[in-house]
Amino acid sequence: MAIATRDLQQMFSLIAEEIGKNRDRLCELDGVIGDGDHGLAMDAGWQAAAKAIGELDPSQVVPTPAFNAAAKAFLNAVGASSGPLYATAFMRAGTAAKDKSDLSDDDFLCVFSAMAQGIQDRGKAELGEKTMIDAWKPAADAALEVRRMGTNLSGCLAAAVEAARNGCEATRGMIAAKGRSSRLGDRAIGHVDPGAASAVIVIEAISSFLARHDD
Repeated sequence: MAIATRDLQQMFSLIAEEIGKNRDRLCELDGVIGDGDHGLAMDAGWQAAAKAIGELDPSQVVPTPAFNAAAKAFLNAVGASSGPLYATAFMRAGTAAKDKSDLSDDDFLCVFSAMAQGIQDRGKAELGEKTMIDAWKPAADAALEVRRMGTNLSGCLAAAVEAARNGCEATRGMIAAKGRSSRLGDRAIGHVDPGAASAVIVIEAISSFLARHDD
């Protein structure tokens, strides 16, 4: 399967739609251990990124500048917290897609992995610290692992979704090491990290898009 800028436009639009549907739930999750605005921030960021990519001429723009446009728009819409994390993810995605007019299955998995690594590097987070990386890293690792076994792209993202969901659920038993929730200590235990929850929504949307694209 080849994924071009037109496909990325559709994918970002789907992600923004799904984040919008879950905005209030994400705010509720964040209200327990954070500022209560994660859903609003993610909604604003993904709407801005989808709009920026959607305004590009897909016949003239290849994936790298499309990802770069998304990065700038997301950061402008969300200056703090998740803004720099996803902006870095998109910039890394653009680097991974450099010189490509469209993305092969392996190219897309490189992009997906680069996004996860960008979030981890920018946030300086490790697994087990109750952050979105507890969903993103297992997802990227799972996708690459099953790809090595010959799984197609939509199957790789299905594996990524399962790993992301498991990683998100695992944050329920963690003490936060980053952000405002780190001040809560043991009181954060029992609550899912909102960043991990929103990461699951993003990865589910990507998987859903690729499954449709593969049909």
